Amino acid sequence: MTSAVDNDIQIDEKIKIIISEPKKYKVLFLNDDKTPIEFVIEILISIFKHSEETARDLTLKIHDEGSAVVGIYSYEIAEQKGIEATHLARNAGFPLQVKIDPE
Repeated sequence: MTSAVDNDIQIDEKIKIIISEPKKYKVLFLNDDKTPIEFVIEILISIFKHSEETARDLTLKIHDEGSAVVGIYSYEIAEQKGIEATHLARNAGFPLQVKIDPE
């Protein structure tokens, strides 16, 4: 018993490997009338590692323009920092709003 194997099969498949950088996400603070400026500055220094001068500038921008980007990170880090900032604000009794948007 013999079996014939067809060796004429050609695979014309091309596999492209596409490597892309992970998306970055912006962490934004939104302005409100109840959260004190000093508290926002404290969060920017402790969680987002801004200098005191940069933290003051960002806080004034939030106050004047309604919002400001306080950091740009990978999704997981942006989410964690947003949760930390919101948690601190709620524990202190402030309604600070933190938003995470794709860059």
